[in-house]
Amino acid sequence: MPANSETKDERLTRILKRVRKIELITRGIVKETLGGAYHSRFKGQGIEFDDFREYQPGDDVRFLDWNVTARMNDPYVRKYIEERELTVMLVVDVSGSGDYGSHEDSKRERAAEAAAVFAFSAVQNQDKVGLILVSDQVEHYLPAQKGSSHALRCLRDILNHQPRSRRTDLAPALDLALTRIAHRALVIVVSDFLTPDAAWEHSLRLLAAKHDVVAVQVTDPREWELPAVGRVCLQDPETGEQYVVNTSHPAVRQVYEERMNERQESLRRTLRKNGVESLDVSTEGDYVPALKSYFRSRKRRKR
Repeated sequence: MPANSETKDERLTRILKRVRKIELITRGIVKETLGGAYHSRFKGQGIEFDDFREYQPGDDVRFLDWNVTARMNDPYVRKYIEERELTVMLVVDVSGSGDYGSHEDSKRERAAEAAAVFAFSAVQNQDKVGLILVSDQVEHYLPAQKGSSHALRCLRDILNHQPRSRRTDLAPALDLALTRIAHRALVIVVSDFLTPDAAWEHSLRLLAAKHDVVAVQVTDPREWELPAVGRVCLQDPETGEQYVVNTSHPAVRQVYEERMNERQESLRRTLRKNGVESLDVSTEGDYVPALKSYFRSRKRRKR
């Protein structure tokens, strides 16, 4: 992360360069590999009431409208049209743990790239894109709009926002998405999910019952195991608490690994139980294969 001595103008210049780089990367990914997959998997999920018409043999009896049928003395069905426009709401975690990165990119920067893929996919398909930034409170809300300039604003806001809190609780953002999005939408939750499931599972359940929710977990490989480098002082990026840990002790590394695995399994159970699909994006290496694999697996499940 940049040094504290970085001026406001220097930070802005760095952010704009990063935005431009991510825009070029993700637009290429969308155009060459993912645009069609996004379209086929997410377009036209909803239906909107259009009119009534007389029942015809073969019509689905579930669409019979008994009030109109009683008034007209003939069976009438409700006619619907497919909603071609989709709202994509990006919910991005900007808490303190996102500042970490053992490679070139921090988790926040990699989260911005993952969000940009969905944003520019939406732009290509004439869909609306909105943004909610969250720590343990709603940090920023940008209503959904169409267009490349709006998608770029979302990307700039993800990278440039200075959160008021460094802690994590996804519930406020999920609750806001539930109240602000009127029609069925695609909600992309981008986070490292380093927060107890119990704090936000109820909100997730309500949101997933109404919308199509996808969890994008951003991870760093260094978080999954402790290196054997002796005694080190570790600091919690969200609380500021410090701990001295003997990383060379096998039992310490084993307990750490077990707890990380338990945390991950708990998250998977929570997402699976609430019908939320997920994909992993790491700060290490190329994340495009993970996105392509997700779209392919989703296509098979939706058949």
